[in-house]
Amino acid sequence: MNDRTVVYSTYYNPMEANIIKAKLEDSGFACFLADENVATLNYNQAIGGVKLIVFERDVEAINALLAEDNSLAFESSDEIVGEEEPVEDKTVCEKCGSTNVDYGMATDKKYSIWATILAFLTLTTPIKANKCHHCYNCGYEFE
Repeated sequence: MNDRTVVYSTYYNPMEANIIKAKLEDSGFACFLADENVATLNYNQAIGGVKLIVFERDVEAINALLAEDNSLAFESSDEIVGEEEPVEDKTVCEKCGSTNVDYGMATDKKYSIWATILAFLTLTTPIKANKCHHCYNCGYEFE
């Protein structure tokens, strides 16, 4: 019996991680979340998100369970007739084409050259930080 644990998946939304964890626990799988408390303090990007930890022996069964849940969700959404939901304009990563993109504080070029020079001259930290879109799949930042 293999009692080794593995990171099954990573989530940048702690609520989504808790939903998946609850599904697994309801199905009898032992699992826990790592870095959840730090992630709720908006350090998601720095720590790599909330990690769902499961036993290695359960990975195949979990894959089957979550795939089944996804197929049921698609089947039930096909049966709904009536109002159409408005299509959201999803931002797409310019580098990898992923839609796992969010807008916020830049990590690479966080401060402009002028903010850096002013902070250096006044011996303070820069006050105006740049914002951009960040792809959580490949790490690319763009306007």
